[in-house]
Amino acid sequence: MTRSDPPMTRSDAAPETVGFLLIPGFALLSYASAVEPLRAANILSGRVLYRWRHLSPDGRPVSASSGLTITPDLTLPDAGGLDTLLICAGGNPASFRDRATLGALRRLAHGRMRLGGLSGGPYILARAGLLHGYRFTLHWEHAESFGEEFPGLDLRRSLFEIDRDRLTCSGGSAALDMMHALIAGVHGTALAMRVSDWFLQTRVREGADPQRMTAGQRLGTNNPALGRVLAVMEAAADAPFRRERLAALAGVSVRQLERLFHQHLGCTPGTHDRRLRLERARMLLRQTGLSVLDIAVACGFASASHFSRSFRAAFGHAPRDERLRMRR
Repeated sequence: MTRSDPPMTRSDAAPETVGFLLIPGFALLSYASAVEPLRAANILSGRVLYRWRHLSPDGRPVSASSGLTITPDLTLPDAGGLDTLLICAGGNPASFRDRATLGALRRLAHGRMRLGGLSGGPYILARAGLLHGYRFTLHWEHAESFGEEFPGLDLRRSLFEIDRDRLTCSGGSAALDMMHALIAGVHGTALAMRVSDWFLQTRVREGADPQRMTAGQRLGTNNPALGRVLAVMEAAADAPFRRERLAALAGVSVRQLERLFHQHLGCTPGTHDRRLRLERARMLLRQTGLSVLDIAVACGFASASHFSRSFRAAFGHAPRDERLRMRR
């Protein structure tokens, strides 16, 4: 939520009803981080500020990625009375193409209902055609495949985005931060801070904060020169980097760069670069319908055969088998 967004208001006598549309394999942490602040707001305020309902695409019990099952208490055709509907999705939201659900979401969008998505939920909103003209975010793991399918949409790499009647969150604990902003916008910062404090949230993050730690932090190095190189390599894992260019970015010689990689990562720059491109390729195999050749080209490999050999050496199986594993 940006500071320029106008505050939302509701009558104290009318609790807000939030629906959670649970897609099979939804991320339990994202869901819990969104629903628990609503419960806490009710308890800490001493009033019923929020109610919540659960839905699934077919009205049947739905399992989270952890195996926990939730039984819906509302169907999509009867969801018109909700104030807000949040789509909770994880796993591979790119594979969700249920026409009945997408059509129901489009019909709900014509009313005054706010629609949102957690983790992979925004992917489903986009597939329903409900994110055009909005800024939004989703989990970084889905960003590559999303960009291939929806290149013209305003995807941000932020924790959460609140843009008019669209609420999107990258998932995980970031849902706590988004709910803090929503509660503060309606019921005041004091209550939102009490809710965050109750959940031991010692720092409430802004929506524009990054989703991930820096590449250096994740790889366990605090060397600033190496950190700059790692960030650039990760942001552009679509073509191999020349060592001379990486050395110039780090402000060191090629020999010093090689020494830094061996000292901190135990590999050469070329090995790390290839590992990044293969990880990107594996994500595209799992989440898109692109051909093996298209993915090879998108990830900077000279040919499909070169890509297949490198992929098998890294992961122990061919690229086509990666898709079969995901289907199973």
